[in-house]
Amino acid sequence: MRIHLKTLGCRLNEAELQHWASAFQKAGHQITREQQLAELIIINSCAVTQDAAKKSRYLIRRMHRDNPLAKIVVSGCYATLKQQEAEQLLGVDLVISNPHKDQLVQRVISALNMHTLPARATEPGENVLFGRGRQRAFIKVQDGCRYRCTFCIVTIARGAEQSRSVASIIEEINTLHQQGIKEIILTGVHLGGYGSDINSHLAELLSCILAHTDMPRIRLGSLEPWDLPVNFFELMQNPRMMPHLHLPLQSGSDSVLRRMARRCKTKDFARIAATARDAIADFNLTTDIMVGFPGETEQEWQESIDFINQIGFGHIHIFSYSPREGTKAASFPEPIDNTLKKQRSQQLHKLAQNMKEHTMTQNLGKQFPVLWEANNQPPRSGSQQYFGYTPNYLRVAVSVPEQSKLENNISPVVLEAMNGDYLTAKRADNPGKICPQVQRIP
Repeated sequence: MRIHLKTLGCRLNEAELQHWASAFQKAGHQITREQQLAELIIINSCAVTQDAAKKSRYLIRRMHRDNPLAKIVVSGCYATLKQQEAEQLLGVDLVISNPHKDQLVQRVISALNMHTLPARATEPGENVLFGRGRQRAFIKVQDGCRYRCTFCIVTIARGAEQSRSVASIIEEINTLHQQGIKEIILTGVHLGGYGSDINSHLAELLSCILAHTDMPRIRLGSLEPWDLPVNFFELMQNPRMMPHLHLPLQSGSDSVLRRMARRCKTKDFARIAATARDAIADFNLTTDIMVGFPGETEQEWQESIDFINQIGFGHIHIFSYSPREGTKAASFPEPIDNTLKKQRSQQLHKLAQNMKEHTMTQNLGKQFPVLWEANNQPPRSGSQQYFGYTPNYLRVAVSVPEQSKLENNISPVVLEAMNGDYLTAKRADNPGKICPQVQRIP
């Protein structure tokens, strides 16, 4: 059967999609990027905000409208929180909630009678990621969260913490590396809580990955700032660990953070940021900020703006608070008017853009190894342009001769100029000095 996979939301959803794609292939089915050719469509939905839930419903309806003959299976947070609603959407054949995600492939094959002969199974080593046009892989290492931030619906949708074994993660990384993947991103609902249920922790996982794999580039997904283990920044100094962290701040006002039930005060966040910048060369810090949390006064908003400006971020993901049924904050008094939310969001967007440009400017003239992505644009005047990311997560473009093939290669460049949201670069003259070598640790 031809299967098309689609996801909304977080990197964890993306990691789950990759896992399902590989499992369907091993069972003898074909993954297709063409939704119109699919006989089965798998949708991994999102519900982190009301808008995300709305987009999930729209996507399901659109997929059915565009391909009414395909069977549709829906999973993810929207399908978990609103299972009956999802089941009643036109075209949906099966809903699989988050607690049963690990058995999604087996349940789909059984429920939809998709059993195939072993002779049709995917050949060993065939890479589903390249079939979906990817040069990096998301690795789901854990699910669920033990904390209950008052605004967060995801921890409710995902349930208790569940960590994968170190051995299974190492095996997946080595398999992906054999298939040509050069970069992985470790993801989880509560990534810093990895190991809480299996007598392990994130630092131990990172040490094992560095010791037992040869993956050239290792990134971490969103990581709560209160979760960093004692020896974390020593591990981050390894050249295979990419010098970028996304630490959600949510607000720069301590009184707002208390109402959010966040476990990190602004002074703690400032200390972490300073430690990271002292310990890690070319470090880039990005964050999440929520605008318009219930009761957010003008003074609290100004405190937040001042603190954000004090810390400085390479990028800020900005989103307005929206009440989510089932969370404590949904019943909080003094909701913020939408007009005021929009004004504050616009103010923060201007500040965030200035900080992003400052970060880019600070990196001009430096050499970095870049992992190049696929080039889907036709050549112009005998040259073509490739895009990729530096280790500290700056988007870069380089122009090379038409015959050059950079996709999924890591090669060094010198950053020359800003061009909107990315940097232009030239290829470095001495690549031997800049490409990091794989370094295992004892």
